[in-house]
Amino acid sequence: MKIDSIVVIGLTAPAQLFFGRLMELTPSGITVRGVDLDAFEDWINNVAGAEESGVKPTTTFFPLHRVEKMVVDEGNGAVPSLSQEFLTRVGSPVEEYLG
Repeated sequence: MKIDSIVVIGLTAPAQLFFGRLMELTPSGITVRGVDLDAFEDWINNVAGAEESGVKPTTTFFPLHRVEKMVVDEGNGAVPSLSQEFLTRVGSPVEEYLG
């Protein structure tokens, strides 16, 4: 994985999925700027509606013992990536909102 890649991280204890921009990868853990995947739809709706309140990306450190897996956000055939879904619905790349 490269720094600044858009990724989805699977976490344990508690189980969670997190979407965002990879900021740092160290032996102790991963720093990501993004949103919990459960809040992704709400975030898109807030951005598309230009709402000031609501879901906002956060910079979060996850200790490596919580990380089960990390995958690059890529489409798969006819299934778009989360980044592509964001671009389609908002009209701007997700990277502009995860800076």
